[in-house]
Amino acid sequence: MVGDTISNFIISLKNAQKAKHAQVSISYSKLKHAIADVLKKEGFISDVEKTGKDISKKLVVTLKYEQDGTPAITDVKRNSKQSKRMYVGYKDIKNVRNGYGISVLSTPQGVISNKQATKQKVGGELLFTMW
Repeated sequence: MVGDTISNFIISLKNAQKAKHAQVSISYSKLKHAIADVLKKEGFISDVEKTGKDISKKLVVTLKYEQDGTPAITDVKRNSKQSKRMYVGYKDIKNVRNGYGISVLSTPQGVISNKQATKQKVGGELLFTMW
């Protein structure tokens, strides 16, 4: 798993949902934890927890399913890549799937969703979209 850690993180979540897993364990970083907190606030995952110490830190993400068993995460798209960064102003932030999805941005105020970014009138790097 060398390269883009954010892509690895979001694809791990998507694949675990497709396989109907209850939880997924991923190596810890502050950025991944911040992204997971945004996904929890927006209702795409149930819980996030940091486990372990020092080198063996893990991020345990509890996945969310609807009552009929359909996964909360249908698909994800990585927008800003290592080879080509994508920055947006708050006026250029669009709704994802008519409001059913979210965009996650890295801003000077931290990692936030597109809904929070438009309320706070702040732009930043468009990391990915999820629906």
